[in-house]
Amino acid sequence: MPVALLPDRVLVTVVGPDATTLLQGVLTCNVETLQPGEARLGALLTPQGKILFDFLVSRIPDGFRLDVQADKAADLAKRLTLYRLRAQATIAADPTVAVAAVWAGAVPPAAEAVADSRAADLGARLYAAAGAFSTDATEADYNAHRIALGVPEGGRDYTFGDAFPHEALMDQLGGVDFRKGCYVGQEVVSRMQHRGTARTRILAAAYPDTAPQPGTEITAGGKGLGTTGSAAGTRGLALVRIDRLGDALAAGETPRAGERPVTLERPAYATFAMPDVATSAAG
Repeated sequence: MPVALLPDRVLVTVVGPDATTLLQGVLTCNVETLQPGEARLGALLTPQGKILFDFLVSRIPDGFRLDVQADKAADLAKRLTLYRLRAQATIAADPTVAVAAVWAGAVPPAAEAVADSRAADLGARLYAAAGAFSTDATEADYNAHRIALGVPEGGRDYTFGDAFPHEALMDQLGGVDFRKGCYVGQEVVSRMQHRGTARTRILAAAYPDTAPQPGTEITAGGKGLGTTGSAAGTRGLALVRIDRLGDALAAGETPRAGERPVTLERPAYATFAMPDVATSAAG
């Protein structure tokens, strides 16, 4: 039962009579259908449809908590406050609650657990007072688990303010509701969905030896395909132009991250259309 403290995560709470209405009108995910005990991926976008913040949303009495990167918590609370207007809702970061992840086992009794609904086998988030439970794994262990499942995170695998939800696989991970109606950036995201215009996607990457540094350019035949993201051992994630990847494969070219050959594939949970990327890492 690996349990890892995630010191780079902080909770932002949104509570009050209008908390549901406020979040439903600005976030990509559907908070009205959010079930107790579920942590659902969501994002706050720019009006142009690019991701400003990503987080896991779960219910608390009188509202919601948003599990977000620690260095983004203050900015997220400030941005939500701008959208609050006359809504009766209180928005604040809560640094008193520790955030941890657990996978492949039972939940410690001293912590509240919510299932991480992004992908099967990803596990659960734990929320409790600091020091309320012991850990037997590290943040690096958790990230290796996440990477093995092909689940990206903002700031590690894509740049905030520069990526669309489809590029970050939010449409594949339950982070976008295409039926709930308007939210900030909704028109752009819906257009990409209905027209199928998402040409850049995060893919799973495998290397014959240790993965290169994040941000390493991926090329094939001298042309840029994308960049590498987070990695653990010989596995990683990469943000790739899948149309250019298809052209490279058709030409018999081997994708490389720097000098390393790389095998690129769609994560097991994903269903988006793409060329056959079961590419050989030989050569």
